[in-house]
Amino acid sequence: MTVAIVCDSSCDITQDEARELDITVLPLKTIIDGEEYLDGVTISPVEFYEKLSSCKELPTTSQATPHDFETILRPIAEAGDEAVVITLSGKFSGTVESARAAAAVAAASARGGDIWVVDSGNVTLGMNILVRYAVQLRARGLGGKEIAEELERVKPRICLLACVDTLEYLMKGGRLSRSAAIAGTILNIKPVLCVEDGEIAVLGKARGSRKSNNLLTEFVLKKGGADYSLPVMIGYSGADDTLLRDYIENSRELWEGKLENLPMTIVGSTIGTHAGPGAIAVAFFANEDER
Repeated sequence: MTVAIVCDSSCDITQDEARELDITVLPLKTIIDGEEYLDGVTISPVEFYEKLSSCKELPTTSQATPHDFETILRPIAEAGDEAVVITLSGKFSGTVESARAAAAVAAASARGGDIWVVDSGNVTLGMNILVRYAVQLRARGLGGKEIAEELERVKPRICLLACVDTLEYLMKGGRLSRSAAIAGTILNIKPVLCVEDGEIAVLGKARGSRKSNNLLTEFVLKKGGADYSLPVMIGYSGADDTLLRDYIENSRELWEGKLENLPMTIVGSTIGTHAGPGAIAVAFFANEDER
């Protein structure tokens, strides 16, 4: 009996990486000027940001349906294998409920394979490192139930911190008032955001990109730093990684001598729709004694 690991594309693990990790990434849908795209399949992150700069209206996203998940889960269950499904926070999307509905239907037709659904309580890089940890647990020989229980145990330790370069997309998406966005733009305000209890929260604000990078590093240190025995990920949104490279250089104290390579990814269309280009994000598991 094998354990399949399934997640949605808001984790920003590419389809190529998914094949390397032996997991399934279900692409969520992004609608741009009336045309539907599959995140990471029919539109790459770079292509998305190119379209974002010229589209007539703000793109929209849609949650995965139970049928989307059932198409993946039914063959797994019918083969008698297990599955662990990891989704973005239920406070961001109804995708987790679609996964649970599909799991129940698939399990009913199964020959004994069990399916566990884990609400990551997170999104993008925060979800990304939880999925990677699940892969590590499977490699150690843990079964589906053990993996799901361990993910539930460690997910409160995930820290996802991000600097947003522009307030435009938060405003257009209804997550920030127009007056606040205009004032912030005039003052060159760069908010530092985090995920708390499955929702976006503002940790602080800085004027200018360099000060926001410093503030981001400060908040990483305030969290007690990363547990480097577990996955770590940094990422960016936009068509190039210049801002991220600047941040890495300015935050070398966090990583040097602790990681052989600093893993990085690009934020795809599902989350990029709301963050816009120029965001920088860091995700890690806080040390247990620092929580």
